[in-house]
Amino acid sequence: MSNDNAFADPKIFSAVITPHRSLTPRGFLILMLCLGGLSFVSGMAFVLMGAWPVFGFFGLDVLLVYVAFRANFRAARAYEEVTVTASELTVRKVNPRGTVREWTLNPLWVRLERIVHEEFGIERLFLVSRGRRLTIASALGPDEKASFARALSNALGEAKRGPTRTVL
Repeated sequence: MSNDNAFADPKIFSAVITPHRSLTPRGFLILMLCLGGLSFVSGMAFVLMGAWPVFGFFGLDVLLVYVAFRANFRAARAYEEVTVTASELTVRKVNPRGTVREWTLNPLWVRLERIVHEEFGIERLFLVSRGRRLTIASALGPDEKASFARALSNALGEAKRGPTRTVL
């Protein structure tokens, strides 16, 4: 019985970055029920006053909010995987439709570049290799980017030192 991964480099660093969404599916349902109920009651008040065309506009508002949130939830399916081993750094980006783009870089020749704003912290992170820049971790906030950058820098430093771990 052979294991194809027996000689694979152990992972030094691995992270999956997903966009943050503060509204859960249950919260979305509650929001839509409240918004729909409020719109229905308001629309009925206009119908009773004789302004019945207004009722349709209240329904249209609810529909537009629903469509906007569904698009937002669909966009949340995107994610980014960053993996570092002693011999390679792999960045795998998956868009909301499931299309995968993957880059494999040599960690010995990669440097992490930061664009920092005085007041807000790290705004953008790039992996730079051979004159090319690859944007990473764009879904993270400034504090999360700083933490991610520290961890990735440590992993790149460990990869540059070479395989020093003992795998049992």
